[in-house]
Amino acid sequence: MSRGVALVTGAGTGIGRSVAVALARADYAMVLAGRRKAQLEQTAVEAGGATLALVADVTQPGSVEALFAEIKSRFGRLDLLFNNAGIATAPVGIDELSVEDWRATIDTNLTGTFLCTRAAFRLMKSQQPPGGRIINNGSLSATTPRPEMIAYTASKHGVSGLTKATALEGRQYHIACGQIDIGNARTPLSTPILQGALQADGSRSAEPTLDVAHVADAVLYMAGLPLDANVLFMTVMANQMPYVGRG
Repeated sequence: MSRGVALVTGAGTGIGRSVAVALARADYAMVLAGRRKAQLEQTAVEAGGATLALVADVTQPGSVEALFAEIKSRFGRLDLLFNNAGIATAPVGIDELSVEDWRATIDTNLTGTFLCTRAAFRLMKSQQPPGGRIINNGSLSATTPRPEMIAYTASKHGVSGLTKATALEGRQYHIACGQIDIGNARTPLSTPILQGALQADGSRSAEPTLDVAHVADAVLYMAGLPLDANVLFMTVMANQMPYVGRG
């Protein structure tokens, strides 16, 4: 018996793929969203079961609305949203960051999360029975910045505010919202960290990573709670990384 309908954005690679596969194996009916169809289809193959792959761009309101209209048409409801889609620019000083890169990061990481949250909230509020859970992919940068990552840091600080506000507004509709802040999950995007990351003291050093499966396990735990319980913020990180003493 299905545990409900779950949507993962940015499901084509990395954390999104790992979480989507884990949710599918935990008997969720899965909707996979992302910009690249071939990669979504590969995730769908790994996930198996009742998995639907839909091309969508979270930065575009019309694309998000079409995505959620399709979910409503196919399933009639949504029980879980994992807001995972995100990007990061290459490290660069604030005085060298282009407005285009700033806007692309904010549009994807913050506005994209808002657009999907807004659409999910509307559906969860009106469906019968009402309610659902939204889990946002934050970052350790949501509380502690890395050098030369100002756009990413600002976007993830914004996600933390969005998480709190959504959790507050969702109470009366049985909509829970929490955030997972991840440190150095081992994915293709974390390769530069293995080669050497800029530290707060100006040095550069390689950082440990953790198996992305542990992130999926953490999301599964958050997702499995009853709607009268919530993990508002969870940090999952490589234990030996310098985050705790960063700066």
